Amino acid sequence: MRIVYALSGGRVRSTADLCASLPEVPKTTVYRHVGLLADGGVLEVADEQRVRGAVERHYRLRLDRPRIEAEAGASMSPDDHRQGFTAAMAVLHAEFDAYLNRPGADPYADLVGYRQGVVWLSRDELIEMLGEVRAVLAARAGNQPAPGRGPRLMSLIQFPIDESGNSP
Repeated sequence: MRIVYALSGGRVRSTADLCASLPEVPKTTVYRHVGLLADGGVLEVADEQRVRGAVERHYRLRLDRPRIEAEAGASMSPDDHRQGFTAAMAVLHAEFDAYLNRPGADPYADLVGYRQGVVWLSRDELIEMLGEVRAVLAARAGNQPAPGRGPRLMSLIQFPIDESGNSP
């Protein structure tokens, strides 16, 4: 998931670039996972160059790959959901930790935010709200790198709770 994030936003990177941007991950692990993602069709080779007699490949995300949406979750078991959620949270935690460890990281100046709250919604209202959130994000999803513009990781998590604030 961290490799996918590192290649998001139309970025093209070699495996060596990915290793440099993920210094806490063993290089063999990065190379193995890049291979798995490429074999699985998530990544494609954007460019190849000869470097000191070896071929260096530059990868990018395939934009035509399907996303995991609610429909895909219908065939997942509760344990599959637990594993997926745990992996997503581990990546989110690792990315936030990497941000905080950067020299000059300033959560206040960088407008870092994390909030949690309860919203009472019917199923139809939830579907409408999720469509609105998707539209807001889609309006910015095509932004390309530019001076003064940097990548932002955003996550939306929602699930039903009971009226006392506990999961049903």
